[in-house]
Amino acid sequence: MDSDPPFHETYKTLFAVTKPLNNDWLAAVMAVEELELPSIDLTWLSLESPEKERCKNDIARAANEWGFFQVVNHGISRDVLEKMRDEQVKVFKQPFQHKCREDKFMNVSAGSYRWGTPTATCLRQLSWSEAFHIPMTDISSLGDTSIFSSSSLHQFATEVASLAQKLAEILAEKSGKKSTFFQENSLPSTCYLRLNRYPPCPIPLFGLMPHTDSDFLTVLYQDQVGGLQLVKDGKWVAVKPNPEALFINIGDLFQAWSNDCYKSVQHCAVTNPTKERFSVAYFFCPSYDTVIESCSGDKPSVYRRFSFKEYRQQVQEDVQNYGYKIGLPRFLV
Repeated sequence: MDSDPPFHETYKTLFAVTKPLNNDWLAAVMAVEELELPSIDLTWLSLESPEKERCKNDIARAANEWGFFQVVNHGISRDVLEKMRDEQVKVFKQPFQHKCREDKFMNVSAGSYRWGTPTATCLRQLSWSEAFHIPMTDISSLGDTSIFSSSSLHQFATEVASLAQKLAEILAEKSGKKSTFFQENSLPSTCYLRLNRYPPCPIPLFGLMPHTDSDFLTVLYQDQVGGLQLVKDGKWVAVKPNPEALFINIGDLFQAWSNDCYKSVQHCAVTNPTKERFSVAYFFCPSYDTVIESCSGDKPSVYRRFSFKEYRQQVQEDVQNYGYKIGLPRFLV
């Protein structure tokens, strides 16, 4: 049985009516400049000031100027990362029909497996990828009958969640906000892992369409194939892979909560014509009832107060009505 989703068969009409190379949107897919993200060595956090404070300032500066940065010496061992990658490869090699019946064959919640873009009306809206969305609460309950190794997922998820908490508290401190906010408001039930696979694609397409993340921050572990791109200074650039790093990006909630001190920037994944690509992302989210208040010292609030639940509902409504997420502009004062 074939493990790949039936992209060509399912979207054959889109391929027939669309000439992708004539579209301006491919400027994002075909970005030629490759940049290295700001790299921050977290070893400095274990030292005394001023080195520790300098490291914290570097984290805040990167979040402000880029919205993205990479961390090395992050405390998650190579063994844990490699086991996570092996787990991904094993899971995505399962027959496509088994992945579609993930509740029966893979012992994860129904709806965890997703692929393509069911609502796509043109190739511009198609994400050439497959993924498993696994809430943190599901990871701890994976049993022996699951195709997933609960120990590999649990160890990776636990350690990356701890890293996200540490970085969030530093960013809160440096923006003048309450650093205990995340301990008080973040719950495993709303945080999750997304395991991604981007199959080879014969023409340049989005593996994941341009978007911002609807969370506080995201921690990404990716392979060396490359394909992550983001907007910097108004233009799309490719991110240079780094085998020693984890990649961090600011989400919409952090931008709003910091009153635009930190930036949630557009990013996407693009396909490779000959190589498959794997990544796994951890999304650090608050409880649904958590209220996001945009205020910072004497600076007027940029956004009105809203809850995480309200934000999610608005995003879902916009995607359903318009085919894309509008995001933070909906909540401007």
